[in-house]
Amino acid sequence: MKLKSNTLRTFTSVHTWVGLVAGFALFVAFYAGAITVFHHDLQAWQTPHAAQSAEQGLADAQRLLDETLARHPRAREHVGMVFPGGEYPQAASYWQDANGQWRYATLDNLDGGDKMPGGALSELVNELHYTVGIPVAGRYLMGIISLLYGLALISGLVIHLPKLADDLFALRPGRNLKRFWQDAHNVIGVLSLPMHLMFAVTGALLSLAMVVLLALNPLAYRGELMTALGPAMDTAPASSAAGRALPMGSLAMLHARAIEVARAQGLASFEPAYFKLAHAGDANATIEISGESPGSLGPVGAVALNANTGAVLATQLPGSRDANHATLASAYALHFGEYGNAWVQVLYFVLGIGGAFLFYSGNLLWVESRRKRRQAEQGRAQLGMARATVGVCIGVCVAISMAFIATQLAQWPALRIGGDIEVTIRIACFVSWALCALWAALRPPVRAAQELLWAAAITTAMVPLAHGVVTGAWPWLTAMQGQWSLFSIDAGALAMAFGFGWLARATARRARDGEPNSVWADPRARAAQAAASLVTD
Repeated sequence: MKLKSNTLRTFTSVHTWVGLVAGFALFVAFYAGAITVFHHDLQAWQTPHAAQSAEQGLADAQRLLDETLARHPRAREHVGMVFPGGEYPQAASYWQDANGQWRYATLDNLDGGDKMPGGALSELVNELHYTVGIPVAGRYLMGIISLLYGLALISGLVIHLPKLADDLFALRPGRNLKRFWQDAHNVIGVLSLPMHLMFAVTGALLSLAMVVLLALNPLAYRGELMTALGPAMDTAPASSAAGRALPMGSLAMLHARAIEVARAQGLASFEPAYFKLAHAGDANATIEISGESPGSLGPVGAVALNANTGAVLATQLPGSRDANHATLASAYALHFGEYGNAWVQVLYFVLGIGGAFLFYSGNLLWVESRRKRRQAEQGRAQLGMARATVGVCIGVCVAISMAFIATQLAQWPALRIGGDIEVTIRIACFVSWALCALWAALRPPVRAAQELLWAAAITTAMVPLAHGVVTGAWPWLTAMQGQWSLFSIDAGALAMAFGFGWLARATARRARDGEPNSVWADPRARAAQAAASLVTD
């Protein structure tokens, strides 16, 4: 297929400018999203001495539920709990107090606190993924960014469609680094295009679904959207308390009953992960047990039971659920790779890092393609884009690694840091990100890029070091003990540190040996190289 030159030029402009506008937010979303794929593994990694802790069971969960209901009367109306198991090291209950504030309790803290235990780091990384760290409006901004992202993908597909086969296999290393970066950008873009289209669609759906529903509220729901949301999102039917006391069934019975119901509907397995309990101790008490059925698309499903007798009230399980639940469960599973095993998680991690590279390399190409070839002094636009790319993109890599290190150090008794761990982690993350951006704004771009890449390499390499020093869970020990959730985080950090070091060395070579008139050229390095050559001769 051959396109007219004007059409091709239009789509190229759309692809370039949409990519630039959305590129910074998408870099953060993809880098943090690659880590968020291991969300449940982070729960174990950030919990002190998770490797040595005795695994809790249903008896512990039952004791926590009984204590929560006895100590906190408001929890009798509605209470939730995560089951202890492979994903969550310990059971945790949560409910809303009289002021509408969420409270969280564990067996170590039965009075409850205002933070989910062991969730500060994973929640921060997830928040960066879907809000870029911007409160309230960030989620909706990312929805709009997802739409722009889809536009950039379609325009890129139109540009490369006539020479798709050539781009797919073109990766030409050599002295022409701009051509090499262009080839790498095209190859990654073409190979991962189907997954990127899926990310764009599901990202926009998950971020903007509520906005669309609110917009349709007057027309489609006649102003009763909030009333319609419950039946559309929950499995258990809405009910009121009967006002008649009745002893509740045991968690062990209800847990086994949910698995039995799922198997009766043809699912080979169902692993309960958490539940929502309403009207505990009342004759109308209901419980909605959610869990995963591995091997199915949209594996998360739920079984609603009478909490006293275990009688089935409703189900929303893979293969037998309504359109609302099937759409949301499938979108979530596709977006986060929840439908597969550990290898699918690894694939999503690689795709996430590859996506971040796509936006980083796109900005580098924009700067290189607009450099002034006949003069050393470059324009303000090129300098500004180079500084922003270095400060925002490499800065967030340093910031996330600093948050990992702070998570371990804040819980190290030897340092006696104390205070709110969530505040400590956020300060470490956002202050280091701001300092990186400031550093990039004050230094020549090529030197700032090398310095911040080395900073990213060092801080990321310190992630397993901090984990080992504070908890004793060194990577070789967790591997020998088969604790792969802990090992995968530390091993991934070491691999990323190596990658940052390789990029720092590549940037130094570009500064020394590449085209001289560019923001990525370093006259001082080139002069030193020339002097060294003279001495050698």
